Amino acid sequence: MLIKTDFGERGSKIQPRLKTSSFEIPADEVATQAIAAPVHTSLWLPAVSLWWRELIRFFRQPSRWIGVLLSPVVFWLFIGAGLNRSFRATGLPDGHGYLEYLFPGTLVLILLFTSIFCMMSVIEDRREGFLRAVLVSPAPRASLALGKIIGGATLAVLQGTLFLLLAPAVGVPLGLMRWAAALGAMFLIAFGLTALGFLIAWRLDSTHGFHALVNLLLVPMWLMSGALFPVSGASAWVAWAMRLNPLTYGLALLRRALYQHGPNSGDTSLWAALVVMMAFSGAAFFAGIWLANRRDARSAA
Repeated sequence: MLIKTDFGERGSKIQPRLKTSSFEIPADEVATQAIAAPVHTSLWLPAVSLWWRELIRFFRQPSRWIGVLLSPVVFWLFIGAGLNRSFRATGLPDGHGYLEYLFPGTLVLILLFTSIFCMMSVIEDRREGFLRAVLVSPAPRASLALGKIIGGATLAVLQGTLFLLLAPAVGVPLGLMRWAAALGAMFLIAFGLTALGFLIAWRLDSTHGFHALVNLLLVPMWLMSGALFPVSGASAWVAWAMRLNPLTYGLALLRRALYQHGPNSGDTSLWAALVVMMAFSGAAFFAGIWLANRRDARSAA
């Protein structure tokens, strides 16, 4: 392609033109068309890039993932060993102590901590200007939410898998099918919790405020999930709060995956737990997409 310059009769006007083999196009029209032409970007490529970025950032901070994993493990060992002979859940046979009962709840706590605190990266990206760059790029807003949420859920499942290796030590039998069912339940729980963390972090500018909301909302959400005590032994109003808590059904789904029809599987049916958790995770995810599309780059940066 050659650039041809045409002069007017008096030589006072210069109109650069782009010349091809068969026609000529004014250069200013080319620039206008280039600016006005829409740029189509796929959904999955930016989402995968953001997912990979979340993994790299997390594993470059060893103190972060070690603390997220070891804190619930220490909690499980001390609380479980301390109440092992004092607590007896309804329907729990002989030889099954509180340490085993608390195991699925501790696994959910690891998923909760990892998935929620991974969403602090949304606040950090806003401070660093990375979030503005993503929002003004041709990438769809849905890819931002999808990449962030799947990245946090993946990290949560990876850390939960490390803790799941301790299951045979407390008498939780795990075969190949139960491993697959447990990983599926863990990912569904982590996906919903990460989407909820994305919703909280998107509107906040301070990590201190994020911590305050997490302690106010999500920690009681875990306490009322049946992780520490079953629904059958709670008072009436606490039992109602536990039945309205979506994390209760996530924990029930995980218990069903680990025990299937065993004594620790809980009272909630498999299909009820699966339907509620899928509805919760889907609602939180689409709410995150709606929120990302609703706010412009200026308000998000």
